[in-house]
Amino acid sequence: MLVNSKFLLEKAMKEGRAVPAVTIIDEHGMRGVVRACEEMELPCILATGKTRENLETFAPLMAFLARRSKLPIVMHLDHGKDLQMVKWAIASGFTSVMFDGSTLPFEENVRQTAEIVEYAHARGIPVEAELGHVGNGADYEKESKKLRSLFTQPDQALEFIRRTGVDSLAVAVGTAHGEYAGEPRIDFQRLAQLRAAIPIPLVLHGGSGTGKEMLRKAVENGINKVNLCTDIHKACRRCVQEKAGEQAYPDLCASIQNAARQVMLDYRQVFL
Repeated sequence: MLVNSKFLLEKAMKEGRAVPAVTIIDEHGMRGVVRACEEMELPCILATGKTRENLETFAPLMAFLARRSKLPIVMHLDHGKDLQMVKWAIASGFTSVMFDGSTLPFEENVRQTAEIVEYAHARGIPVEAELGHVGNGADYEKESKKLRSLFTQPDQALEFIRRTGVDSLAVAVGTAHGEYAGEPRIDFQRLAQLRAAIPIPLVLHGGSGTGKEMLRKAVENGINKVNLCTDIHKACRRCVQEKAGEQAYPDLCASIQNAARQVMLDYRQVFL
């Protein structure tokens, strides 16, 4: 069934668990993720973004898979850059949106997020925002001090939520997008402080490569949504490299779907 993220994330927060949010770039990965979640009876969030073409291309298939499933499934805009992209997503049928103003000055992030919340809430759509900044894994070691200086501050986060009315908050506590150049380190003390201060669901971006035990600990310390992307893509790429020379294209597509499925099944301990 197609639902919005507010329902799923508030339930997850109340129960002390997290929901996976998987960024997809093709049909095979999407079907594999949904199939795995159905096997685990695990609600999920299907995410995409970057361009209007992505939103309009994937929306029909996302909606089809969600509506025919017995699971609660969300269609989510990931890292929306402005109000126009949010409008495109909502018009395409997305049931959840993220506005990423994390690189903006605090006051500008507040202003733009509040504007987007007003627009989305008027249409029944919940909004995720980001405060602090989750950087790139490729810069993890060489920019470690800079990235740490951008970790989310509890007092500032509480003010941000009060002034914007946002429904969930992506926080920076040590993870990064993409593949890590170095060993990932989550500041669990900072995360515990954020959980104690913040009355809405918390989101962790950069789940891939962080390690399942560390992600499980993050969930135990208050994370309610874990974003996954790179691990899925790497598994699908390996599948193509290994099987493209020996399988017909329809069989290869099925193998790619199964590769994505297996990655999600391997994350069982984080979410169940």
